[in-house]
Amino acid sequence: MMEVIPGIYQVRLPLPFTPIGEAPMGQVVSQTNIYLIRGNAGWLQVDAGWNAPETFAAYKGGIKEIGITLEDISEIIITHAHLDHFGLAGKIKGLSGTQLALHEKEKYFIEPGDKTFEQIAREMKEWLYKNGTPEDNIPSSQKIPKGPIKFISPILPDLVFFSGDIGDPDIFFSGGEKINTGHFDFEVLWTPGHSPGHICLYERQKKVLISGDHILAEITPEIGFSPFSSSSSDPLGDYIDSLKDLRGLDVERVLPAHGDCFSHFQGRIDELIQHHENRKETILQFLGNKPATAYEIASKLPWMPQKGGISWIKLDHLNRRMALMETLAHLKILEKEKKVDTSYRDGREFYSAA
Repeated sequence: MMEVIPGIYQVRLPLPFTPIGEAPMGQVVSQTNIYLIRGNAGWLQVDAGWNAPETFAAYKGGIKEIGITLEDISEIIITHAHLDHFGLAGKIKGLSGTQLALHEKEKYFIEPGDKTFEQIAREMKEWLYKNGTPEDNIPSSQKIPKGPIKFISPILPDLVFFSGDIGDPDIFFSGGEKINTGHFDFEVLWTPGHSPGHICLYERQKKVLISGDHILAEITPEIGFSPFSSSSSDPLGDYIDSLKDLRGLDVERVLPAHGDCFSHFQGRIDELIQHHENRKETILQFLGNKPATAYEIASKLPWMPQKGGISWIKLDHLNRRMALMETLAHLKILEKEKKVDTSYRDGREFYSAA
């Protein structure tokens, strides 16, 4: 636990696993940062961490060190409904009676309606085949969940399930809301890309941005495209537009969900935008006149180029899935920019340079 801004405490919660972006290919993300913010009528909490006994123990130890109890938490705001941010929210809400809030576009992940495991598995298998995944590389789950599905995983919807208390949100943001704690005045900024309903919190007077996974100090956030990861046809375009929208903010301190706090806000935005421009150029260099599937393209690309490059063959199943989704996100924006053409054959989608 540390006080990163007077009145704002950071608690680092352990993760059993949860790779973010390119992290599993060279940088290990082992913690989620949550923030406890002093208020006149209780404490505001941002994010909740993974649902695991060791995470909850670290959480209780952190708030005890601050000198507060569960009952002092008046509201929990979730930056986005990925399990390393949302997992413990239901448990904490049940024990403390706090309000729970997140963006309305995250409803899909936590309110899957009447979707069944069989439907999700079938849709994902069809999607993987469409994008060129060899049939012997399409996994099948050995553990079929019983009862209603409470959560859809954006990256592994056919393999990862959540059986904990998901928690019923009391508030759904649309962006632009104001949150006054008596000590801080936060603005809710809708920043889609990493997740369709991702939000950041901006304190204009104190020039502080709680950035979630939108802007991290060293890691490039995962921006992927799949039928379950985005309500947009162009998540990378959404992400870059969100970054550009933040450029005009006066920010002296960024409090991210992973890694260290940092101050080079504008420079980091430029780095992230340039990273994706470079990645698009790399993909165009690999594309020829012969159409190729997203899987074929991803398998030819170097991964973690800043670490000297890691070949496709060295990636495990999870990282191959993430690499495929990230490649597709870049292909979709290149298609929108009319730099890539698409065609279809035998139920598969192919891409070639325009």
